[in-house]
Amino acid sequence: MISFARGAPSLDIVDVQGLKDAAARAFESDPAGTTAYGTSIGYPRLRAWIADRHGVEPERVLVTNGSMQADAFLFEQLVKSGDEVIVERPTYDRTLLSLSERGARLHPVELQPDGIDTDALRGLLDGGVDGAVKPRLAHIIPNFQNPAGYTLSLAKREALLDLARKHDFLVFEDDPYVDLRFSGEKLPTMLSLDPERVVYASSFSKTVCPGIRVGYLVGPTGLIAQIAKLATNTYISPSMVSQSIVYEFCASGAIERSIETVRTALAKRARTLAAALERELPEAEYVAPEGGYFMWVTLPEGTDVGALFSLAGELGVAFVKGTDFLLEGGENTLRLAYSGVTPEQIDDGVKLLAEAYRSL
Repeated sequence: MISFARGAPSLDIVDVQGLKDAAARAFESDPAGTTAYGTSIGYPRLRAWIADRHGVEPERVLVTNGSMQADAFLFEQLVKSGDEVIVERPTYDRTLLSLSERGARLHPVELQPDGIDTDALRGLLDGGVDGAVKPRLAHIIPNFQNPAGYTLSLAKREALLDLARKHDFLVFEDDPYVDLRFSGEKLPTMLSLDPERVVYASSFSKTVCPGIRVGYLVGPTGLIAQIAKLATNTYISPSMVSQSIVYEFCASGAIERSIETVRTALAKRARTLAAALERELPEAEYVAPEGGYFMWVTLPEGTDVGALFSLAGELGVAFVKGTDFLLEGGENTLRLAYSGVTPEQIDDGVKLLAEAYRSL
């Protein structure tokens, strides 16, 4: 099976030896802290390293078991049944599921190649025939968005923060792909632009390895303290072993080498995917990403991607249907993840995908 379905790096771009070395150092340098329960705020050395990286006080940081745990804690703390939440359209399927299960009233706002449509959002907030939306939270994936691969422009980051201040809602900046830019200009985080209006989440799953399961939140001190209490009641503490290994990996500088390895591989894979689609499936419309793991593909109106999914599966190719990332619509769209497949597999996979498309 050639899988364009999983957003994870392939083994060949994971620094296995670097992780082994970091693990040895973790047990040698801090055996007590590495093997202890710890507290809900996370491994103190890693918490301090993250705080320094973002230019904030450690009290603003909570380290968790993966970024999805961070998301869950934030939603549990802030979002109650009936609360209104802005989401991008399309957006990460597990975010839609998590918020829906909490009874949130979701308001999808169309995603454009330069990020969420802030004009449409402004209209929603100012009110129309159905009245103004009053969100508690806006969930935004600003860099190389999952599933679309799009990046929120600086102008839209500033416009979104202006709207958040005017209408008194928080921006949840969900940013696990931020370090994986392989072209274009690096943009400031919204956290750096307004640390009191933004709660930021990221992860080491994309830059170190998925199995390490270490993510984190950065936000206002009071909110982080409240979430720390929730985390204490949930699991006492996250994994100190994983977090101490990540700390040693980061503190040694291995993280920067790992990021560069991943960026280089992703750049080649993204170029290969774009060239393969142009060659084998010219009907496909897409925006070439500047980083991250994903490409959003739109096929001609009327294409049944559900049927394509089945036919491609029979030929040994997997992808994710666009409808999984939408509350409605998107039957002619799909997400292709290029992070876990080699350039050779990409060429073969797109050729088979095109074969399945022609047989529809």
